Amino acid sequence: MLAAGPHTRLGGVWSRRPEAAKELAVAFGADACPRYDDLLDTCDAIAFAVPPQVQAELAAIAARSGRPVLLEKPLAADLDGARALADVIGETGVASQMVLTWRYSAEVREFLGRVAALEPFGGRAAYVSGGLLGEFATPWRLERGAVLDVGPHMVDLLSAALGPVAGAVAHGDPLRWTGMLLQHEGGAVSELSLCMNTPLPEHRAWIEVYGRHGGEALDASRLGPEIFTTLAAEFAETVRRGGGHPLDAAHGLRLQETIAAVEEGLAR
Repeated sequence: MLAAGPHTRLGGVWSRRPEAAKELAVAFGADACPRYDDLLDTCDAIAFAVPPQVQAELAAIAARSGRPVLLEKPLAADLDGARALADVIGETGVASQMVLTWRYSAEVREFLGRVAALEPFGGRAAYVSGGLLGEFATPWRLERGAVLDVGPHMVDLLSAALGPVAGAVAHGDPLRWTGMLLQHEGGAVSELSLCMNTPLPEHRAWIEVYGRHGGEALDASRLGPEIFTTLAAEFAETVRRGGGHPLDAAHGLRLQETIAAVEEGLAR
């Protein structure tokens, strides 16, 4: 995405494994940086693809060095880490943007435009896959499950359709099936189901929203190829403006607050 241009150029790659950084850098015509500090010196902005607890630490270092950050979801492994990172980004004033993939889809944006006309008061959504049985079975996902991994995506989508989440009640098991009841600011309510442990040939993701003027539904299982082009273009513009993207670190913190409430409820 970043190497494809024309809005961004992949300047450097760093990894805790030098051989991995070199392999990726060679494939995309970038420099392999032996140290993280070298990456900060090489690049105008930093994009992350690391576990949540690592992102919280490294992104704070990048922000303190004055580098804008493109952040994966979740913002951090826990609420304290998310707050700390969001605070650093706020204090330094660097631009930030979250990779909440669906929100860069033209189809999703059109759906949200139609939903606004419904005067919505309720909805439901689900994400079901076998992600924890295959390539996404990384240590933090196997420990925390679907709530921390795809939960931010789905909560964000429901929040965009029905308003920010004001409260959450949950039941189930994040490594099997989790159900949530979300209360949104303004009075709307929604139900969300998450599972990443069912062997399916393809993942399934959908959302339905209803209101005073009807209903709208979206199959989010397949999204258009324009997503990553749009994401890169908007990040480049966010960096040039010095911030101001609606999906910034502060938004990521609000999502993490909901995720933390859900995980706390499941633990009880």
